[in-house]
Amino acid sequence: MPELRKDPFVDRWVVIATDRSRRPQDYTVDRELPRAGLCPFCPGQETKTPPEVYAHRPADGPASRANAAGWSLRVFPNKYPALKVEGTLDREGDGPFDRMNGIGAHEVIVETPVHGKRLGAMSIDEIEQLLVAYRERIVDLKRDVRFRYVMVFRNHGRAAGASLEHPHSQLVALPVVPSTVSRELAGMQAYYEHKERCVMCDIVHKERRDKTRLVYDNGEHVVVAPWASRFPFELWITPRQHRASFELAQSAELRGLADALKTALSKLERGLDDPPYNVSLHTVPFAVGEVAYYHYYLEIMPSLSAPAGFEWGSGFHINPTPPEEAARFLREVTP
Repeated sequence: MPELRKDPFVDRWVVIATDRSRRPQDYTVDRELPRAGLCPFCPGQETKTPPEVYAHRPADGPASRANAAGWSLRVFPNKYPALKVEGTLDREGDGPFDRMNGIGAHEVIVETPVHGKRLGAMSIDEIEQLLVAYRERIVDLKRDVRFRYVMVFRNHGRAAGASLEHPHSQLVALPVVPSTVSRELAGMQAYYEHKERCVMCDIVHKERRDKTRLVYDNGEHVVVAPWASRFPFELWITPRQHRASFELAQSAELRGLADALKTALSKLERGLDDPPYNVSLHTVPFAVGEVAYYHYYLEIMPSLSAPAGFEWGSGFHINPTPPEEAARFLREVTP
């Protein structure tokens, strides 16, 4: 069974994924990605995945049958999960070391039946459908009292960690709050206690006014290159309306977010020749709820530079492209 182990020096948990055990030579093998038709995520290959837990299909007709073709989006447990849903946590300590069973949920969201279709090339309806799936799966997993946070992310391209070309996202429910989220939460709360304002709301107001790091604004959501961008062409997408919990977003809000996400990725794909990238959803932990100081957002991180010794040793990031230049370039790209 996988384990969650806590570093005794910093507030960080690590998944020891025993079910994914790899030999050292396995990390250097360059495997060809499955082609359309041979891909386990393609229509007609439904028996090659675990049974679905959520799907979008026509409401009637032969295509409405679960675990069969005719879907426009499918969600199912990862066949090789980092964490397992069955069991109890059994948390315990051994001197300075804390551990617990690797309990959680790991799901795959297949975004489209079309193999190789870029997210930026999908319609707003298709991306809205994807965001609705994110929301509904978070709402469902939130009912499990063992889980404290759900991480939603997307890897695009080999350099960003994608192992299959078929467009898909992943979702991992965790029994602990990730240290990155905890630090973010503490920082936003400290800002609010000092200024009695949400920091992300302040950022949205300033970037819409100054426009130096603004990439796109549809009136409801903004796409910005963050002030302290860690990576070249890093982007944040966030709603103008204050909201801490993504799972509380209404349909109209998700449609505006779909438009902003499509525009941001279209600009990256066209302007930077379809770079590898990661997308992650930052939302408030379950136990915190809808607070005034936290504001959810999507983070897009193109994999255009790799951390080296200084970054790993110091925790600093070196970004060779100022966010003002990145925003200026992307504003001029036609999505």
